[in-house]
Amino acid sequence: MKASLIALLPALWSAPALAQHAGHASTPVPASPSAKPVATSPAPAADPHAGHDMSAMPGMAMPPPSQPQATPADPHAGHDMGAMPDMSASGSAEGAAEAMGPPPLPDHETAPPAAPTDHLADKLFDPLAMDRARAQLRKEHGGAQASKVMANLLEYQARSGGDGYHWDGEAWFGGDLNRLVLKSEGEGDRHGVEAGEVQALYSRAVGLYTDLQVGVRQDVEPKSRTYATVGFETLLPYWIEAGGALFLSDKGDLLGRAEGAIDWRVTQRLILQPRAELNFAAQNVPETATGSGLSDGELGLRLRYEVRREFAPYVGLTWSRRFGRTADYARAAGRDVSDTSVVVGLRAWF
Repeated sequence: MKASLIALLPALWSAPALAQHAGHASTPVPASPSAKPVATSPAPAADPHAGHDMSAMPGMAMPPPSQPQATPADPHAGHDMGAMPDMSASGSAEGAAEAMGPPPLPDHETAPPAAPTDHLADKLFDPLAMDRARAQLRKEHGGAQASKVMANLLEYQARSGGDGYHWDGEAWFGGDLNRLVLKSEGEGDRHGVEAGEVQALYSRAVGLYTDLQVGVRQDVEPKSRTYATVGFETLLPYWIEAGGALFLSDKGDLLGRAEGAIDWRVTQRLILQPRAELNFAAQNVPETATGSGLSDGELGLRLRYEVRREFAPYVGLTWSRRFGRTADYARAAGRDVSDTSVVVGLRAWF
């Protein structure tokens, strides 16, 4: 009996170990050194989504493999493509915008609103006092009165035939549209005034840079004579100051004048000014030694230095000549037909 129990002890000792390895079927058993390897095919990989309902996942719904994919919807369905601008001409969005044209302006830009007639200040202050204040405001913003007196040319002329002098100035008073203008121009020598005139004009702004002027002209030399005057002053491109006038005398004589000048700034204070003046006559006037056609002209070049904008001395050179019948009158009187002068003068205004 003892011999039988001793024989069963090894079997009882190995039973728990056999039970422990019974749950691990995948544990490999080492092969004997003489055993040969057996070729086996790999097991198919397990589906990671097996047992999961993919249709319940957000955005993960997928059609069955056997079901065909749905055709995407046409983004232009329901649109009239014939009404779109032709993009082939320009090849860009800018070309399409040009083909369509600018958008129409809104109503509030094409038709400005009416000016208000009620004023909040009238509820707090005397309406009569506010009316006077608004009238003063309108006057100061476009209706103010101003004045200016200017000596454009006030110069001494040194020339071979005898030194002389020349003046040209004006004064005006008024607003932006309507002004009273006084002009004076003349020349002389040591014997006195050779030619002199005074004009009184009404000036009306008829354009952004143009004034129309009408009035009278009174000559004091060489003959006292009165003229009805109509003329203009304007500012041409490149800041050319130009003017012209027609004069009809009480004797029926018709005269004309054209003049122009431009300022070329060498520096902020040093300015070179070319200037030209031409005079015409419709007929011969022996009393004033004026011939028909182009009677006389003057060209000048003056360099001034603006000590202040209102005060500018200058030096220059002028050339004047009489033409046609006017030159004949000058020769008969023993006077020169043309003169060249060195001038020294002053340009000032206040």
